[in-house]
Amino acid sequence: MADKVLPQRQKRKLRIYISNTYTPSKPEGEEAEKISSWELRVEGKLLEEPGKQKRKFSSFFKSLVIELDKELYGPDNHLVEWHRMPTTQETDGFQVKRPGDVNVKCTLLLMLDHQPPQYKLDPRLARLLGVHTQTRASIMQALWLYIKNNKLQDSHEKEYINCNRYFRQIFGCPRMRFSEIPMKLAGLLQHPDPIIINHTISVDPTDQKKTACYDIDVEVDDPLKGQMNSFLSSTTNQQEIAALEMKIHETIEYINQLKTERDFMLSFSNNPQDFIHDWLKSQSRDLKLMTDVTGNPEEERRTEFYQGAWVPEAVGRYVYSKVRTLSLLSVVVTSGGM
Repeated sequence: MADKVLPQRQKRKLRIYISNTYTPSKPEGEEAEKISSWELRVEGKLLEEPGKQKRKFSSFFKSLVIELDKELYGPDNHLVEWHRMPTTQETDGFQVKRPGDVNVKCTLLLMLDHQPPQYKLDPRLARLLGVHTQTRASIMQALWLYIKNNKLQDSHEKEYINCNRYFRQIFGCPRMRFSEIPMKLAGLLQHPDPIIINHTISVDPTDQKKTACYDIDVEVDDPLKGQMNSFLSSTTNQQEIAALEMKIHETIEYINQLKTERDFMLSFSNNPQDFIHDWLKSQSRDLKLMTDVTGNPEEERRTEFYQGAWVPEAVGRYVYSKVRTLSLLSVVVTSGGM
């Protein structure tokens, strides 16, 4: 069965909404908050997300850290952290509630969950390869292209790379094997930089701009991938695929046959005389191969064939062979008569 090409991941825009509410304190005796407080919400959604199933906001991230003003909340209470675990339940957003009645500056650190994982290159190697943050496979490909374009592979010992001055500075050696690259590269890979958003939590009741929007790029699976996977996993569909592939094969064979016939007719229509001449020669060659006939009957039946320079010598040899045969016969007859 032919290999199936699955859709690639696509880049989409994830819109992040950061908002907060503020609850002022109430006089004693009333059924309400006795202390002023605010609540911060971090939510988001994909723009123009197709399909009925919507991805949870947290599914795009590996971790989220909210850093509050350290002077207001102290060294032990100014960080709010969320990290993905094997048992993590996805959520549509995050909420943080704290007491306070003054504006609070905060910093959000969002670490995207890249699939497959991505890495940030050492700045020196990043400038050399023109790659900043990419998957390990893409980094290895860029490294090989640099080696190939700069002819760093040893011409005699193909498994070695002769380092130029840039490689010597980065890898710390004048020469290295290809097999050593992954180990040496591991020390030059770092975690990608987080997305940093600075925000101010407002407690001013007259402030109408309490929601901020930020768009970031994320990678998502092509919506067709899920449909293709479910289709390919079905036994009934496997039989249908096999039948369709057989039909495709037969159709291609039929197309090739029609193309051969079309080329034949087209050659004839373009130049009938030359076509017939070439075709007869071809048929003559085919007949010769099938019947093991020596010579070329088509040429031998023409007078021009016997006007070549080889004819006199050939006739002489033929007459000589006949005369010699007759002489031998006469000797035999004479001997028998005696």
